[in-house]
Amino acid sequence: MTAPRSLVVRLDSAGDVLLSGPAVRAVAAGSSHTTLLCGPQGAPAARLLPGVDQVLVYEAPWVGLAPGRTSREECGLLVDALAAGRFERALILVSHHQSPLPAALLLALAGVEQVAADCEDYPGSLLALRHHRRPGRHEAEAALDLARDFGFPLPEGDDGALRVCAPPDTSRLTGPEPYVVLHPGAAVAARSWSPARAADAAAALHGAGHRVVITGSAAEKELTAAVAGRHGLDLGGVTRDLHELAGVLAGAGAVVAGNTGPAHLSAAVGTPVVCLFAPVVPAERWRPYRVPHVLLGDQQAACAGSRARECPVAGHPCLDTVGDAEVLAAVAALLERAPAGPAAGRSARAAGVRPTDRGAIA
Repeated sequence: MTAPRSLVVRLDSAGDVLLSGPAVRAVAAGSSHTTLLCGPQGAPAARLLPGVDQVLVYEAPWVGLAPGRTSREECGLLVDALAAGRFERALILVSHHQSPLPAALLLALAGVEQVAADCEDYPGSLLALRHHRRPGRHEAEAALDLARDFGFPLPEGDDGALRVCAPPDTSRLTGPEPYVVLHPGAAVAARSWSPARAADAAAALHGAGHRVVITGSAAEKELTAAVAGRHGLDLGGVTRDLHELAGVLAGAGAVVAGNTGPAHLSAAVGTPVVCLFAPVVPAERWRPYRVPHVLLGDQQAACAGSRARECPVAGHPCLDTVGDAEVLAAVAALLERAPAGPAAGRSARAAGVRPTDRGAIA
């Protein structure tokens, strides 16, 4: 039997797309062609995933922080592109709070008959497999569960860790000496330190003898400059794309970041992560996956489970009260456990590292 032409849909951010990577590889292993349909924020990550033959981009009006309106013409263009792909099977990946049915309707209009998704709503005829997510599953694991139950298991020898195509050598940007990355930004403010707290952490890391590299997008250059100050190398807006950022993260001994895309990109290149995790979303679903990491932040704070984008508690206590001593201890523990860069990724994956409790090395 000929392997099907398959489509994977993940319409969210770059971090979400990176977490879909193991499921994408599972689909690709059982398909003759695999296309990934993603949103504009996720497209740079989609182009780094092994197993993807084609990337289609669609800005869905039901996804994102500030989605725009749509039109009959825009939907028609997407349906035409999907129909031209002649996809026989499709996997729609969504987070636990999202519905796959808007995407499933567009796939039905494009003639894709075999569609699977995690879905709690009644899907009518839109889904061939209405899958139910197991409680407490990490996003990457939930996607793998869905792929397996739709007939796409991971191939033999694939450990299911996050992965991207080989990152470039970025020592021309960072210099050859060992370093630790501090990534102070996040798409939503509730998931990152305040700028002043991040600047204090950079100074503390520098004072402890670490060479500190500050990363961020071009839109975050003011933030990265303020955090770097006299204590760090400011690469805000310097990395040309996500692939080059992956190179910087791959070369680091450890990365200090919030629950944001670069934390998952660090996991994908095998670099240990000190994750400043605001409990606005559950850590069990979104913590760094299959890489040594330490979670910092009060997981029982008043904002827990709120999905807040701006911290609803004065002073941002869940993260800004994390002390320098905690950060330095976490970095030291991760550096002691594994060597820097790609070698750390190989050792972590070989060991089959899995998350444990808050504050411990996972």
